[in-house]
Amino acid sequence: MFTDASILVKGVMLVLLVISIISWTLIFYRGSYLKARKKNWQRFIKQLNENSDYIDTYQKIKNQASQSGVDAIFIRGFDEFIAMKKTGANQDAILSAVGRAMQVAQSKELDKIEQNISILATIGSTSPYIGLFGTVWGIMTSFQALGAVQQATISMVAPGISEALIATAMGLFAAIPAVIAYNRYSNHIDYLANQYEVFKQEFLVVLNRKLQSNETAWGIDYE
Repeated sequence: MFTDASILVKGVMLVLLVISIISWTLIFYRGSYLKARKKNWQRFIKQLNENSDYIDTYQKIKNQASQSGVDAIFIRGFDEFIAMKKTGANQDAILSAVGRAMQVAQSKELDKIEQNISILATIGSTSPYIGLFGTVWGIMTSFQALGAVQQATISMVAPGISEALIATAMGLFAAIPAVIAYNRYSNHIDYLANQYEVFKQEFLVVLNRKLQSNETAWGIDYE
């Protein structure tokens, strides 16, 4: 059927094939990335709950070759806390600086998580129309061919119409998985964003409590 289709319909099918390949590549790649970030969050919370000690968790993560996800947010906030304590800043200034530092780190991590997700939404919304365009063009070509004959039969147009409908099917094949993946991944991203925000606020509450109690704050030397 593909070989007998018009050049334009062939072009539409090839475009949809490329789009489908891109879509499935993104689905697997971003899916594995989001899964890793979710595991990172679960591991971090488990480690924090087991130790009940922010400084121990900080030192373990700080010694890692690199930090990502909630690790990066936590390290950025704790580093800022230590830096501000060394300057002798007051409590409000420290909390404000730590909050801003963690917000910046949080935004950077969410940008990484959301990267290329919008492409899936674009594929899901445009692929059916690209396929429909190929189908309409193929049907138009089939009916135009009837003008050259005196007696038209269904057998004359059926092959052309069936070829054209393949374009619609390919458009749906590219769109449906992309839409499902986009909605699923968007929920994962919203979940992580909420968890990051909750952790940031909880960490600021812990810092506020430490500062108000005039404790040495985990035994760190701020001199």
